Amino acid sequence: MRSFDFTPYRRSTVGFDRLFDLLENNRSQADNYPPFDLERLSEDRYRITIALAGFKRDEIDITAQQNLLLVKGSKEQAGQDRSQYLHVGIANRSFERRFELADFVRVSGADLADGLLTIDLVREVPDAMKPQKITIGGSATVEQIDDHRDAA
Repeated sequence: MRSFDFTPYRRSTVGFDRLFDLLENNRSQADNYPPFDLERLSEDRYRITIALAGFKRDEIDITAQQNLLLVKGSKEQAGQDRSQYLHVGIANRSFERRFELADFVRVSGADLADGLLTIDLVREVPDAMKPQKITIGGSATVEQIDDHRDAA
């Protein structure tokens, strides 16, 4: 596996330590269960869809922390007699799936329907963090810059 040295970039950036740590420590998960889709609905809205066939609402736990979304599924194996099955192709096991979230991304809702868990995310940048236009002169007025630029 190829490795990339981020040292020159670390020296010329401030506050990106977390990003470089993620890139350097990125280990692909050997287990791709459960499969998921990640889609961008608009500029500030996203949706994660996870295929959870056979899971009930009370068997799924979703935890949102700062910059981390954790989805856990717990299946009880006790009481299930699988000796009569000729083929078992539907995964029926517990899982834990982690998603790294960018700053100011929060979970706006979750739903389970037809074996698909959908988690809606929204990015809400506080007004104090948005770019501001500073006028030069005697006045201390500050204008908010519209983040959505026209394509003209």
